[in-house]
Amino acid sequence: MFAKEIATGIPATARPRSVHSGAVQDVITQASSAASPHFPSPTAWEDQLLYFLLPDRFSNGEEDGFLDADGKPVSGTTQPFTKANKSNAVATPKQREEWEKSGAKFQGGTIKGIESKLGYLKRLGVTAVWVGPIFKQVPNDAGLYHGYAVQDFLNIDPHFGTPEDLRDLVQSAHALGIYVILDIILNHCGNVFEYKGGEKRWNGSRFDVQGFRDSDGSATLPFQPLSPDTKNLEQCAIWPAELQNPKTFSCEGAISNWDYPPEYIRGDFLSLKDIDLGPENPDGFVATEALQVLITVYKYWIAYADLDGYRIDTVKHMGDGPTRHLCTALHEYASTIGKENFLLVGEVTGGRAFETVEATGLDAALGVGNIQQKLWQLPKGNANPSEYFDLFKNATYLKKGTNAWMRDKLVTMIDDHDQVWRWGSVKGRFCSEGEGDRLALAALALNLTTLGIPCIYYGTEQLFDGQGDNDRYIRETMFGSTFGAFRSEGRHFFGESNSVFKEVGNICALRKKYAALRRGRQYLRQISHNGKDFDFPHILGGPMKSVVAWSRIFADQEIICAINTDTEKTTEAFVTVDSGLHYKSDVLKCIYQWPVDSQATVSEGGNEAEVVEVNGNAVWISIPPSGFAIMQLSSIRDRGRAPNRSKDAHPCSPTFHSDPTVGYVSI
Repeated sequence: MFAKEIATGIPATARPRSVHSGAVQDVITQASSAASPHFPSPTAWEDQLLYFLLPDRFSNGEEDGFLDADGKPVSGTTQPFTKANKSNAVATPKQREEWEKSGAKFQGGTIKGIESKLGYLKRLGVTAVWVGPIFKQVPNDAGLYHGYAVQDFLNIDPHFGTPEDLRDLVQSAHALGIYVILDIILNHCGNVFEYKGGEKRWNGSRFDVQGFRDSDGSATLPFQPLSPDTKNLEQCAIWPAELQNPKTFSCEGAISNWDYPPEYIRGDFLSLKDIDLGPENPDGFVATEALQVLITVYKYWIAYADLDGYRIDTVKHMGDGPTRHLCTALHEYASTIGKENFLLVGEVTGGRAFETVEATGLDAALGVGNIQQKLWQLPKGNANPSEYFDLFKNATYLKKGTNAWMRDKLVTMIDDHDQVWRWGSVKGRFCSEGEGDRLALAALALNLTTLGIPCIYYGTEQLFDGQGDNDRYIRETMFGSTFGAFRSEGRHFFGESNSVFKEVGNICALRKKYAALRRGRQYLRQISHNGKDFDFPHILGGPMKSVVAWSRIFADQEIICAINTDTEKTTEAFVTVDSGLHYKSDVLKCIYQWPVDSQATVSEGGNEAEVVEVNGNAVWISIPPSGFAIMQLSSIRDRGRAPNRSKDAHPCSPTFHSDPTVGYVSI
């Protein structure tokens, strides 16, 4: 790739310090005139499956027995996890204390470690990896493993690797057809200066500053551009050099009221210092120098590493004006180097996700808040299905009419790294409570086959069950270290034999084959147990134990998906289908089923269901505990012709029948 060719001349010991340096400007300008093209954008991001990981917690590349990109075992020092290793790090109160403390510190994951697991991700069905922040953090703070306290926007934190490592990761990912999206920050930087008299709370005033922090973290340096002879220059204040202008910062103290404007726009994000990006209103917007500098920085990384998209942190706190300016600039630049669909996803907490996407030019919003909460609760029977599906109805929020618009405007996921919708004292992964381990595949299937751009948070496919009173507990390591998942240490989690890992791959293969599962309109379907009384499934006095079915319709194709929220019993029901696409005696075929009998396969073919004239048109389905199934039209039968129920027909589990009185075929 051209990005690699033009960047190899930058010595590791001479990283750029200014956005006006030749090392930065040459990469940016030469990229758009290069003969060698950059990796092109996908046609549609809703076709992709994203995978979000924190670099420090994912892999260090030293695991034993994992499979490389070619499926060959790799030798290493860290052995794979077994059930016997569960809680091996917390056998005594003192061990538990040490394990918990270690979770607040760097664990040792690297960019090269990520590169070593691209084969694992490919086999899972991942087509785009979203890498958490990797830029250089404020020095001498082991608690900044998360990457959101940037001190140098033009360099990679040495805990994670080097710029060359990033470039190599992207090149290897592209060779496997995997896109790379990088987490970026503009709203704030790390704690690079100190207020006079200590930390302040926002009150609408600009506070005086004691000085920039030196390499030891003390505020001994003048609050102005650094002198070239400053000791340990690159470890001090903030970089690139243009950001050392005091006007870079709002200097208005930490946010107390997270929903009060302009406090949440201009206040510091806890100890992270707010960068003044310009007025919130996009009308007549003029970018500050700081915003212009950061835009140049992120153009540089697109060109240098051949990136495919950015996830933009804390967009709510940036304001619509700076966000729109940023999106326009980055989209235009990416287009000049052949990335016509460069992805910009914004983390928009609160209730303005839909409005923010429209107002700013973001391609999508990260589906935090209600969407993640309902996606998390629905498979466990703790939310009415309509509460989740109604969130995608544009008419409710934007008066857009059909819900097809939503298919690529939200990134949806079950687990994530901070669970902002649970502001209380407990954070927990999906599998940490409510029989989540038994329902994990149903939840992932719901995510993969409903509207939005689906994303898996690292470890969910391995049924991680972290829970505690701090974000660290949902940021366990995949590669062992001292803060491993399941309260373990020294064991890795890159096995590919568990059913959830394998079935996600199978479902992704069907997503790739059937456009309706990726791009189709979406409808929650009414169900009935007697063929007369139809309604949407809902909670009645306790966790809902029911079939939940939905349609994806694309052009003239309808695909029916259904999960069973009951973990103990098979659940049966009539499911309504589209009367304009299906007629009496049409036949729907099961093209996917889970769980399956040990003698059955997950291949296409198997049981069929005949359409009957109830509630318009419907089919009768039966799904085993915690199960998931997909059906599509198989054939159009002659009117009045009886369905074929030959005992020699190949059965599959779950079973599908047009008549609930018919006995089920035993497998």
